[in-house]
Amino acid sequence: MTAIENFTGDAHPYSGGDPYADYRTADFPFSHLADLADRRLGAGVIAANDEFFAQRENLLLPGRAEFDPEHFGHKGKIMDGWETRRRRGTSAEHPWPATEDHDWALIRLGAPGIVRGIVVDTAHFRGNHPQAVSVEGTSVAGSPSPAELLSDDVTWTTLVPRTPVGGHAANGFAVSAGQRFTHLRLKQHPDGGIARLRVHGEVVPDPAWLAALGTFDVVALENGGRVEDASDLFYSPADNTIRPGRSHKMDDGWETRRRRDEGHDWIRYRLVAQARIRALEIDTAYLKGNSAGWASVSVRDGDDGDWQEILPRTRLQPDTNHRFVLPEPAVGTHARVDIHPDGGISRLRLFGSLTDQGSAALPRA
Repeated sequence: MTAIENFTGDAHPYSGGDPYADYRTADFPFSHLADLADRRLGAGVIAANDEFFAQRENLLLPGRAEFDPEHFGHKGKIMDGWETRRRRGTSAEHPWPATEDHDWALIRLGAPGIVRGIVVDTAHFRGNHPQAVSVEGTSVAGSPSPAELLSDDVTWTTLVPRTPVGGHAANGFAVSAGQRFTHLRLKQHPDGGIARLRVHGEVVPDPAWLAALGTFDVVALENGGRVEDASDLFYSPADNTIRPGRSHKMDDGWETRRRRDEGHDWIRYRLVAQARIRALEIDTAYLKGNSAGWASVSVRDGDDGDWQEILPRTRLQPDTNHRFVLPEPAVGTHARVDIHPDGGISRLRLFGSLTDQGSAALPRA
């Protein structure tokens, strides 16, 4: 595992200009993986013991935290994050928080899965960040209430032990638990503020749910599909093409830079498991003067299989959802969309069902 840079201590007070100019961050080896706590996947902060200064829901907002030095309310400085009040001791003789004092928030993952890395981002919390953080995970079926999650019947696994963190920094932690989780418990010791929480990992869907659906989108992120590689990520991530729902603005899709050669761009995907594909959609929603001109789709079975074209190069229209029924089902474990010559698409949907081999290969939830 690549060593991860650690940040501790306060950051310098804000002195004007770009608030991110002195932000501390690093390249994390897990950052290419899906964010299981993405609000757009259905994640939520379902409870917190304290959110006096700033709401818990801010933890999962997409995009980086914003900072307005002039934004104050009747409780004090308004921060784009989750911030609790200052803890106090039990008496004048002992005014300091006890060692075990902490604040907590319960997070429902948008897609259950194996967590590979966590980023606790304290952007703009310079002297009011927690001294340390810890993260635990559990797997509970259904839709448990906060009270049920906090009951003695639930077993929590430590993903990040209590670890010092830095203010105004992206604090990254590699996770090696290797099991499926549905909920996390974030703790800050003893109090303070956290701007964002990112939980990177691999989606592990519920096999019983997929079997009950029968036909579903076998490349969708929420069902366990993922992007393996792409030719160009200049404007937006390729993961956007397999997110839930339709795109609602231009940067909610995948757009490449303008090509000045005779090549083309592409994305390669791994399906949830081996599947039999019967229909597909290519959506160019909100890509109007920059949508791909043409697209083709291919699948292959296995890591070393040959690519089989299931949709020949086809003209695309701007801001349009294109639907295609295949003349016969195509079996594969991987898919690739090629766009010609450049531009973008907002979504790719591959509708099909798992083969017997694919069903048997799914991890048990």
